[in-house]
Parts: sequence; structure tokens; C-alpha cells
Amino acid sequence: MDLSSLTLLVEILDAGNLSQAARKLKMTRANVSYHLNQLEKSVGVQLVRRTTRRVEPTEVGARLYEHGRSIVNEVLAAQETIATLGQGLQGRVGLSVPSGYGQMVMSPWLLEFKRLYPGIVLDVLFENRVDDLVRDGVDIAVRVMPEPPPLLVARDLGSVRYLACASAAWAAQHGLPDSLEALRAAPVITSGVVGRQLRLRAYQGEAREEITLEPTLISEHFPFLRDAILGGLGVGLVPDYVVQDAIAAGQVLTALDHYRLSIFGTHMYLLYMPNRHQTRAVRTCIDFILGQSRG
Repeated sequence: MDLSSLTLLVEILDAGNLSQAARKLKMTRANVSYHLNQLEKSVGVQLVRRTTRRVEPTEVGARLYEHGRSIVNEVLAAQETIATLGQGLQGRVGLSVPSGYGQMVMSPWLLEFKRLYPGIVLDVLFENRVDDLVRDGVDIAVRVMPEPPPLLVARDLGSVRYLACASAAWAAQHGLPDSLEALRAAPVITSGVVGRQLRLRAYQGEAREEITLEPTLISEHFPFLRDAILGGLGVGLVPDYVVQDAIAAGQVLTALDHYRLSIFGTHMYLLYMPNRHQTRAVRTCIDFILGQSRG
């Protein structure tokens, strides 16, 4: 068994399937499959279970993967040390952030990070996908979730509070909803949902209620939702950071404040892969974001 064989196993299990590993390694799928078969023959046991869509390690494969991942990380760390010797902080950081929180809260942080570390290439994706969060090209993902994925390292960035809110003008004309049933009858403005129906969870102490809503305006672009709320088009269900300055200015009023509302989750998490080599640039970015969220 040599380093290339271990690297192949690590890439296959990191990718999750042979086709994706082949693209990463710039090999054909058949070639990747052949080398994997040769590795399994050389060790005398099955290392990977293959299905039509995914590959998963056997118990022996998982143990071998851990050794291989450690070796690959050490090689990458040595290469980075040589490449950056005598230079300032350099490298690339791929970052995936939610469209709303990323634009309205994180943008100033990331611009400041870039000012502090001009040698780092910052590649920022504004997206709300929740499948395959940390993938090729993405080192760090930030998401609102009920619970973080069990296979990723999750750092808590704090709680997210959803508000039921409307412009002062809309509230004066229609009145703010004073119950969940009244909210059901109101024109609701909120972020993207699957299909037309939205499940809103409302907590009061230990008690939990859940209602189904049919929003009248839906978008993943939170500045647009903010404009719609300020424009008096209905009752917004948005995170507090979307309208907190408008609330302070008296332009927006809140309703159902005795409830703790949740749509997609109540916590923001910074996520990254365990065991994967992190460059100095990635580690510095993680520490910077954690510092900003606590500041």
C-alpha cells in the first residue's frame, strides 16, 4: 500500500461516490474503480460498500480512511509551509452563506476580513441550499438550522429570532394579528418554502404550537422582503436582523411577541468538515467570523 492508494481512498470517501471522486482526481470512473479494487485486493478485505448513488466505508475502510486522512493532511500542511515561506497570509477560502444573513449581516465582516488579509482570495457564495453544504470549492458554510448535521463540525454563531411584523401604516389600516389564527388570515411575506404551504412553529414556555400558512409573497432575497414589509404589502415572517433598524425607527411594528417563532430553525451555525486539512487562511477566516459573531 502506498500514499497514492491511501489518497485515492480518502478522495473517494470524501466525495461520496466514484464519479465525483473521478472528477476531482481528473481520472475516469472506471480507472478509479479499478484502483480501488486493486487496493482492496492488496489489503485482502472490502474497504467500501457501493450503492447506485453513494459509497460508504466498511469498518476497516473507516479506520484506514482515518490514517489516510491524517497523512494527506500532513502532506498538505507541509506543502503549504513551503509555498508560503516568508510570505504574508495567502490562500483561498470558499465560503457559503445564507442569502439574507450573508448580505445584511456578514457582508461588512467579510469586507473587513479582506481588508485585513488582502493576500487571501475570498470566494463567497450567497445561497440557501442545505444539502451537501461543504463540498468542492466550499471550505466553510453558515446556515440557520434546527440541529447541525452530525457529520460536520458545527460552531454556534448564536440564536436567530423570527418576528411577525408589519409596517406602521399597514398595522394602522388592518391591525396586527393578535393570535396564530389571525396570522393565518393575514397576507404573509416570508422566505422560500417548498410548495405553497409554510409550517410555522410557535413556542410559549414548554408549549409548542404549529400552524400551516400560505404566504402571499415568497422570496429568498431578504432585502426584497424588507422592502415589501416597509411597502405595506402584508405581515412579514423574517429574522429580526432584516427589520431591526426599521423597528427602532418606528417604521415597523411587531406582533405575537409572546411567542418564540421558528421556520427553518433557531440557531446559526458555522460548519466545516472534520479531519479535512484546513489552511492557515481557512483557520483565520473561521476565527474571524466567530469573533465577529460574539462581538
